[in-house]
Amino acid sequence: MILKRESIADIFSAVSDDKSLLLFNTIAVSNSGSTGMLLTQLNLTRKQYYSRISGLVKANLINRRDRKYFLTTFGKIVYETQTIIEAALRNYWKLKAIDGLNSISDPMPKEEYDNVIDALIDNDRIKKGLRINSRIPLELV
Repeated sequence: MILKRESIADIFSAVSDDKSLLLFNTIAVSNSGSTGMLLTQLNLTRKQYYSRISGLVKANLINRRDRKYFLTTFGKIVYETQTIIEAALRNYWKLKAIDGLNSISDPMPKEEYDNVIDALIDNDRIKKGLRINSRIPLELV
């Protein structure tokens, strides 16, 4: 049996609309991902539900066990990554302010930059990402 390796585009496509993302998130936080409960709770038609479930299964984000849906190990990683993106969206304007600081031709010292990040951002995962990527120059190849 040959397994198809999913691309990043396939994964994003599986959760690209609001209803698919809501279904994925509901399965992630629910202890009882049964079809009846999900259909009722999310107000989806049967066709909407099954087409979205199919996409999530094909992307290896969820699987079915004992008539219930659960996140796969890969799905757990995707879910965790999505929560970081949501946190970044909640801090959107603060991140734009940091972009403004990065666009200055004479970069500020790392210690000052870190102090600004600490003052603006309260999410440790976002802070870590900003510090890791803060001094990596982006060059066109």
